[in-house]
Amino acid sequence: MGEPADMTRTTPLLEAKSIRKAFAGVQALKGVSFDLLAGEVHALVGENGAGKSTLIKIMTGAVKPDSGQLAVSGAPITNNDPAMARSLGIVAIYQQPVVFPHLTVSENIALGLETGGLWRRVNWRRRHEHAAALLGRIGAGIEPERLVSTLSMPEQQLIEIAKAIGAQAKILIMDEPTASLAEREVENLFEVIKVLRDSGVGIIYISHRLEEISSIADRITVLRDGETVGTRRKEEVNRSGLINMIVGRDLAAVFPKRQVRQGEVVLELRGLGNSNRGLHEISLSVRRGEILGLAGLVGAGRTELAETVFGLTPAGEGKILIRGNPIRISSPLEAIRSGIAYLPEDRRQHGVILDMTISANTSLASLTAVSRLGLIDATRESQLAEHYIGQLSIKAPSSDADLQTLSGGNQQKVALARWLAIQPSVLILDEPTQGVDVGSKSEIHRLMIELAERGAAIIMISSEMPEILGMSDRIAVMHEGTIAGVLSREAATQQQILSLALGHNAEMVRLE
Repeated sequence: MGEPADMTRTTPLLEAKSIRKAFAGVQALKGVSFDLLAGEVHALVGENGAGKSTLIKIMTGAVKPDSGQLAVSGAPITNNDPAMARSLGIVAIYQQPVVFPHLTVSENIALGLETGGLWRRVNWRRRHEHAAALLGRIGAGIEPERLVSTLSMPEQQLIEIAKAIGAQAKILIMDEPTASLAEREVENLFEVIKVLRDSGVGIIYISHRLEEISSIADRITVLRDGETVGTRRKEEVNRSGLINMIVGRDLAAVFPKRQVRQGEVVLELRGLGNSNRGLHEISLSVRRGEILGLAGLVGAGRTELAETVFGLTPAGEGKILIRGNPIRISSPLEAIRSGIAYLPEDRRQHGVILDMTISANTSLASLTAVSRLGLIDATRESQLAEHYIGQLSIKAPSSDADLQTLSGGNQQKVALARWLAIQPSVLILDEPTQGVDVGSKSEIHRLMIELAERGAAIIMISSEMPEILGMSDRIAVMHEGTIAGVLSREAATQQQILSLALGHNAEMVRLE
């Protein structure tokens, strides 16, 4: 990563002093202080609800603090708003890139940078050249004339970074930038961050992936319950010490795996294929009480397989069996009736409805259980939601709260509660802890173990190698739309999984 910033500098690039902010009487920030130096990566970490998002919104001018002071290069900021923040070189890149899919790469970049009247003439050649130059600075080989809808998530993030460079960003805020990236893509992003840091840009890096923090950050600031717990240089704190700072207590294990007695085969796939989704000849089984990890690189077909089993894109060939009985799943309703539940990766688009309450979201898959004579019983619905608020430790004022008011981790728990309410026999979890803090991650893992102990058969899709190795009883690895191999928990290693995922060891005998 090159040489880190000189921490002895007296004038920070950005400084927040004693920032306080309350929403409807709830104190989100309680005198938080934070500073960022030019040419450093400063990680900002904490559980969901710790105050990170509120602090970032204040820095970018989206929210005004109740008290406290922001300063850029020693100069206090008064009346900050988004336009003021951009003029000062403060740019935020969020987990979901803000792009227009039906426009080209160069048009997306131009929208954030070009000025002028409505009827001005567009110099298309210059626009393409400018976009190519910005992308070239970060080593992105993306054609400026490509439609953004044809780009992968990592490529869309590179467009956002290119826009930030074009806007002459001095302070770059990266909020969970690797949540949807595979290991190789993370390495590429880190190289881009190195280039930016070496050019003097100050980077605020927000992530729940603690293993990334130690490799990318120069300094780490921890927030907890709206307060600054402390700031450390990365060499001053190890993983266990950082977890203790974040949650305020020692975690015996982030992956609290226990041996669970396994029973009959609940779900079996025999030669399953879906040509529309690039799947072919998939044979797989999962038993009662088992957690089957599904690993593979981005694009290997893991999510496509989950959507096929759940009936979102029905299979074209092969068989699906539930407890030995062949069934036809052509829709999610048929999957639910067969006892199959699916928690999708993109919770905001497919997992929850942000404009609805926690109660309404929780009951969506089990309306008959909270209805009388075709009408929803509000009391039953509320009781159902309150049960899962307690069981999943969801931080919310009540079950009547709109989901959009909750943190990302708590939204994920509500999405999970919806499917737990139908008491499924097969639970497919696609990146269940993506974007979730370490405390919530441990709670979700604990719940998975409890569900397995109650007899659920669980398929867990994850791009995090420690999660796959730490939580799985067996690990099925996908490569180019099929199963490259299945490894037992005892036999699995990171090297073996990666080898299968790359197709280098596809002839390997299955170790089940």
